[in-house]
Amino acid sequence: MDSALSSEAALSSEAALSSEAASSRMTVPDYRNVSFWLDSLAASGVDDLTPRAALASDVSVDVCIVGGGLTGLWTAYYLKKANPSLDIAVLEKNIAGFGASGRNGGWCSTLFPLSASALEARYGFESAVAMRKAMNDTVDEVGRATLAEGIDCDFVKGGTVTFVRTRAQLAGARSEVAEALLFDVDRVSLWGADTVGARFPGAAARAATFTPDCASVQPAKLVRGLARVVESLGVAISERTAVTGWTAGEVRVVTAGGPRTVRATTVVNATEGYGSTLPQVGRAVIPLYSLMIATEPLPEETWQRIGLEHGQTFSDFRHLLVYGQRTADNRIAFGGRGARYHWGSAIRPSYDRVARVTHHLHKALLGLFPDVGSARITHEWGGPLGVTRDWHASVGYDKASGMAWAGGYVGDGLSTTNLAGRTLADLIMDRETELTRLPWVNHRSPRWEPEPLRFLGANGGLLGMEFADVEEQVTRRSSLTARLIAPLVGR
Repeated sequence: MDSALSSEAALSSEAALSSEAASSRMTVPDYRNVSFWLDSLAASGVDDLTPRAALASDVSVDVCIVGGGLTGLWTAYYLKKANPSLDIAVLEKNIAGFGASGRNGGWCSTLFPLSASALEARYGFESAVAMRKAMNDTVDEVGRATLAEGIDCDFVKGGTVTFVRTRAQLAGARSEVAEALLFDVDRVSLWGADTVGARFPGAAARAATFTPDCASVQPAKLVRGLARVVESLGVAISERTAVTGWTAGEVRVVTAGGPRTVRATTVVNATEGYGSTLPQVGRAVIPLYSLMIATEPLPEETWQRIGLEHGQTFSDFRHLLVYGQRTADNRIAFGGRGARYHWGSAIRPSYDRVARVTHHLHKALLGLFPDVGSARITHEWGGPLGVTRDWHASVGYDKASGMAWAGGYVGDGLSTTNLAGRTLADLIMDRETELTRLPWVNHRSPRWEPEPLRFLGANGGLLGMEFADVEEQVTRRSSLTARLIAPLVGR
């Protein structure tokens, strides 16, 4: 994310923002409408989602974190644990968890945007193993930290079942198991038809892989609970505080009360896909949308036929990704790709719901679990995730300028944000550890192309994945299209 570190971008546009214009832009939205996860918090009375106070005056701190999602909050948490005397400010345009941290599929998994084989090709076998081990350890660290801090986020380590529905998909499943054996870190088993039929009688599948190293969580409970813990440690969280840009040592923001300035020794960019709207990030990432649906709570007899247990997450081996979980209140929360990239990296609330994609997700869910039947879809939502040009997540720190960053998770961020927070804490505290030696540290992704090439490339890749699934249905063989696209998406 080299442009995320740049201190040269102009900030002149913010000077034109008057207090009146800022006020008109700061209308409080209905945060319950952002996702099922946030809505359920408010409905249960756990959290009414009232925004914290905006930054009221200019301040000076040791560390200023831009973004109140899991990356920023985990970073603040581990920094405060390491050095309680640090003055830390977290700035959030909306409320903590407004972005991907409060909208995602709730998988606390070992997934990383680059496969182990892709990591080995870039960095060597030992570095690939170290990265895989760090991701596995991270799942348990999230469980440990949430338990220690009393964050009730429905964390249940039930593993991931990835269903095989066609002969072509079976080749992909076998390849996944073989890769896991080669690197000897990930635990992946291949279940045949008898095992799948016994465990998941209602699943339309002929085989499946299973890894125990994934937990399901209620992501809004996690991020909102973590915000409260961080506050209790003495971190100042300012919500409804929109960052307009930064230079080394200085962050400019605008609130309904007018412009403010935060001076800081270290500035952390924790904006993920939403950072694409900032001049310091720009083409370093693009926001790609992932959308979700949630069913009404399903009766126990339906769950007995489906077979999924609490804590289990699920997917299948199609190329146009889908993902789901059984929620604590017995719904299915199910999501996937399919929404197009928008010209100029635009991010708008109207993009969070797309009827065509909702229909595709509902159809895909019924294809996997016909017993869902006529269950009502109670919620639909979505949002952008951050994607770098080489699909390579990264974390880094430039000590000379005091600029730090993490992101580019490509949808694998719920757990990776925790690893990022721990790594940033070590880097900022100038500690050399196993984490600071991981291969993603200080990786610099190339910038995305300008429009229209960015629009054509991003949406062309999406169409390619859709075509790959159709190709496999027709030919009953592994997709040639998918093999051609694989190097472009970290596989």
